Amino acid sequence: MEEIVYLCFFAFLAGFIDSVVGGGGLIQLPALLIFLPGVPLPTLFGTGKFAGIAGTTAAMFRYVRTVKINYLAILPAAVTAFVFSFLGARALSHLDANLLKPLILLLLILVAIYTFIRKDFGSLHAPKLTDTKEKLYGLLIGAAIGFYDGFFGPGTGSFLIFIFIGIFGFNFLAASAAAKVVNVATNLSALLYFIWKGHVLYEVAIPMALCSIIGSQLGTRTALKRGTGFVRALFLVVVTGIILKFAYDTYGTVGQDFARLSSTVLEWAGRKG
Repeated sequence: MEEIVYLCFFAFLAGFIDSVVGGGGLIQLPALLIFLPGVPLPTLFGTGKFAGIAGTTAAMFRYVRTVKINYLAILPAAVTAFVFSFLGARALSHLDANLLKPLILLLLILVAIYTFIRKDFGSLHAPKLTDTKEKLYGLLIGAAIGFYDGFFGPGTGSFLIFIFIGIFGFNFLAASAAAKVVNVATNLSALLYFIWKGHVLYEVAIPMALCSIIGSQLGTRTALKRGTGFVRALFLVVVTGIILKFAYDTYGTVGQDFARLSSTVLEWAGRKG
């Protein structure tokens, strides 16, 4: 019971962060690893997905009621993301996901630097694609991000937000809302796979899911109330956290020095911007 209480707290915190800018898995999965030692890794992933999708779905419905979403672009992305997330999960058994870490680390650093320098990035909602291009790009992005989420996962929400701002011209709130729709699709695909294989601890997952929903509702309400500036700031904090974790996981003690250097460069870039 004590472990479940702690896990519920971290599920609440993950739900709050994930509802705004994604990255809740960086909080929830380490907590599961710490408080449920000895549990097989697939079962931890399945339990975390069960809790995570509850919060993400709750946040999605709240955004949908408040933020105008361009379904012409989002629904094709969600459909292909659902399919390719399953394919990515299957590919994981044949390929080494660790090979992707240096590339993902570099991409995240570039995302953070660009967002630091471009102070107006995501501040205005000005869609810039035609309906045909939105559908096409939605299909392609859904396939790429869906496969990545099923195959590897960390940073998916942050990548989606950056793409919807940079390519589609959404602001941070609209991008976050769109990212939730696609993220629900990828998470649902993975969760169905874990349920099929029996990799969900329901006695832990259900209370965590309830706390994740509460956290996501509070996070979504805060984001809608405080606007794009708040979402942008939290986005940068979460992306920086992902960078630090990736650097440590990829390069060990060398990664710590690299992470400190990256943090210094990002701070410098922010002041110059």
